[in-house]
Order: sequence, then structure tokens, then C-alpha cells
Amino acid sequence: MSEEVKLTQYSRGAGCGCKIAPKALETILKDAWVDGKTFPSLLVGNQSKDDAAVYDLGNGTSLVATTDFFMPIVDDPYDFGRIAAANAISDVYAMGGRPLVALAILGWPVEQLPLEWATKIIEGGRSVCAEVGIPLAGGHSVDTTEPLFGLSVNGLVSNKHLKQNNSVKEGDLLFITKPLGVGVLTTAMKRGLLQSEHKALLLDTLTTVNTIGYELGQLDGVTAMTDVTGFGILGHLTEMAEGSGLTAHLQYSKLPLIEGVSDYIKQRIFPDATSRNWSSYSAGVRFEKGVNVMEAFTLLPDPQTNGGILFSVRPDSVETVIDVLKSNGLSDFCSPIGSFVQAGEKRIEVLI
Repeated sequence: MSEEVKLTQYSRGAGCGCKIAPKALETILKDAWVDGKTFPSLLVGNQSKDDAAVYDLGNGTSLVATTDFFMPIVDDPYDFGRIAAANAISDVYAMGGRPLVALAILGWPVEQLPLEWATKIIEGGRSVCAEVGIPLAGGHSVDTTEPLFGLSVNGLVSNKHLKQNNSVKEGDLLFITKPLGVGVLTTAMKRGLLQSEHKALLLDTLTTVNTIGYELGQLDGVTAMTDVTGFGILGHLTEMAEGSGLTAHLQYSKLPLIEGVSDYIKQRIFPDATSRNWSSYSAGVRFEKGVNVMEAFTLLPDPQTNGGILFSVRPDSVETVIDVLKSNGLSDFCSPIGSFVQAGEKRIEVLI
């Protein structure tokens, strides 16, 4: 694709960074919570802020249903399609399930952008669906003022292996399967400041589907899972701790970062959504003396697109989890980045 393609100039937000701010979303959904009290077969509705809805099919398995779409995060249409598809499909894996079928969601400014670019986006999305063995079986499109793309994905999960984000136990250890910094690096790219050696690392992170979620879901010692997306690790870890009635101890020095992230942060490069996320979650955070707070203000609320699986593990199951991580080529993520303790004054305590 030629270099003059600048999809990102047509979008105010980028990737999961264009999510509605957490506080605004709570206002929108204040009277829209749906749970199993009204629909007994609905095991997971939107009340738990999970990654997907889960509906019991009555045979020991459940349907996992999710929808995810956003505006361009990169300029190449094919890569944008890959990223959006990987991000949507990963939500099924984050529940411990396996995807079955996907439908495309396409918004396209027909009078402004070439239709060929939209074709490339669909091709990119289809390539990732093929990678995980599911069809992109159809979808819906509308003429919009800004381009957007994503998928609606349905999958299956064994009820006994279903993982939610609010089932952490006191004493559990915290792991993550991808490095942080996507929002910072994509903002640097949009500004034309991303170094060439960092672009490949970024694209690899953005397009890798979190298939490991299915294997982690099979382990009884994995007590809770979610994926880190638009609210940053700060927001999604808050959801885990709050939903489980605990406090999370996050070891800042253990956080894995994409190469170059710290240098871009020093240049004050970060997306607008970072500030919105910090405003929504900062009241529940305490920093231990010695933590690089100036960097943490930018890194912890950094919106991730198709970020890693964030999951809790019983201490007696850590070795089993490490074996699974290593067998999936994730040896760099075998050290816990935190733990969960009895609820204290704050939901997250950031330690050195």
C-alpha cells in the first residue's frame, strides 16, 4: 500500500483509544444493566464489565458473544483490518472460549475515501479470521463520516472453564501476556515520530490474537481473566479488583513494555484517552514512594488496542501456568506483575 495512504487523518480517535470515557459510559449505561435475574440463562451480562456476554445453552456449554469496532489506528488499510479483527476475536478467548463465526461491521465515508481501501480492510479482517479457523460470514455496512471497522464474534465455552474478570481470590498472583505501550506508540506513529525499529514490534502486538486465553481457561488455578484494551491496565485491573472486592498490588518495575515506550513518554507523546482514563480511575490508586510517578501517569492509563490477557492465578498453580506460557512462546511473561490482597483504602497500590 502506497505511503500516501493516511487513514488515521480521517479519525479523531484511534483503535480502542476512541472508546467513550469510563465516566461517560457509566452515565449512559446507568439504567441499562442486564443480568441473570431477568434472563436466568444469561451467565454474564454487562453488569460485571466483562469482555463478552455469555448465554447458557443448557448442555454444559455456553454461547460467548461480543462486538468490537473502532476507527483507524494505522494508515495501511489491510493492517487496520487485521488489528480490528484480532482485537474483537480476542474477547472470546479472554472468557476462556473459542470463536466460531464472525460478522463484519464497516462504516465507510464513501464520498471521501476509495472503496478499494475498504476492500483491503475486509481482506485484512478475513485473514485473521482464517488464522484462527473461523469464517467471516457476512456483516453490515453504513456510509459514515469517519471510517470504522470491527467484528461481531460468537464462540463457545465450557461452563466449567468460563473465566470472568470479577472472580479473583485473595492471595492470587497477577500475570499479563503482552507488553504495554500501544497507545503511546500509535500516537507517535500518527505524529510521524515512530522510529522504524519500533513499528514492527507495535504491529506484531496489535495483530496477535490472544489464543492463549483458551488454554488458560482450561486451568482451574486461573481464577479470573480479562484483556487490556481501551481503559488501560489501570482501568481493567480496577475492574478486576473492584469486582472481586480486593485490592491489587501492582509491581511497577515488573511491567513489560514495548521497546521505546519510555523514550516516547519522556517526549510527552500520549493519546487524549490517557487523560480521560486517569481522570476516571486515579482516585482509587496509591503510589509507593520511589515509583516513577510521572511516567506511570502516562503508562498505566495508556489505552491498549488488542492488549494482552490480564489474569489471576492461585499460588499453587503458578508452575502449571508458566509451562503453558512457555509452550506458547511467551517466556518473557512468566513473572507475576502483582498480587491481590484484602481490600484496603485504595483498589490499586502501585509498588516499586
